[in-house]
Amino acid sequence: MSRLKGKVAIITGAASGIGLATAQLFAAEGAKVVATDISEDALARAVEEIAATGAEVLTHTLDVSSPESWKSVVADVTAAWGTIDILVNNAGIALAKGLLDTELDEWNKVLAINTTGTWLGMKNVIPSMRTAGRGAIVNVSSLGGIISGAADGASAAYSASKGAVRSLTKHAANYFAGDSIRVNSVHPGPIYTKLIKNYGVTKEQAADAANSILPPHIGEASDIAYGILYLASDEAGFVTGEELIIDGGYAAH
Repeated sequence: MSRLKGKVAIITGAASGIGLATAQLFAAEGAKVVATDISEDALARAVEEIAATGAEVLTHTLDVSSPESWKSVVADVTAAWGTIDILVNNAGIALAKGLLDTELDEWNKVLAINTTGTWLGMKNVIPSMRTAGRGAIVNVSSLGGIISGAADGASAAYSASKGAVRSLTKHAANYFAGDSIRVNSVHPGPIYTKLIKNYGVTKEQAADAANSILPPHIGEASDIAYGILYLASDEAGFVTGEELIIDGGYAAH
């Protein structure tokens, strides 16, 4: 398994869910993984399992909405491994409130993490990629950044933040293609992660509510991780500015 052999990959929100599944898969495919998260204890537990497989992995506490926090991560990674080949902007939060019910501080928090965090990640990592003359960035958006209704979990702020990530991805893809930096977005549909579980929803309930057409009607974090792996790998060398929807057919009807 060597689709990412020797590549250095920063993954945000790596303590659980899609981020953890991606970190595990990248490590299995030979990447040097930089696992980051704001939850230091959860991150330590997660990375302990990855390190036990013999993979090369670093951990770094990261508040994606903080420029200083990003600068610290990039400095530490380049000092340790010299370069950054892959960035996966995955960290995010949701808020189950509609447009009229959302308060300004709630709105600002969701956009600070989901959108500003993605922008800051690219802003701080792209200079290193430019120096190396290559790079792959995968921004985790959402089906809720394309369509509304159940796809955005009734969250106006989440929908807006993920729509912004979708557009920002295309902007970056255009402006940095000349540097051989590819930038793509992944748009998960109904995936059973800790984010959903925290709302008190069981996997069975989530599957019943999902509008996917492929049984078992709700995906796993690993389903998204495999899509991220493809876009980050050299196999996607001619792919940039694209939207990879992984939703079990949700958007097909």
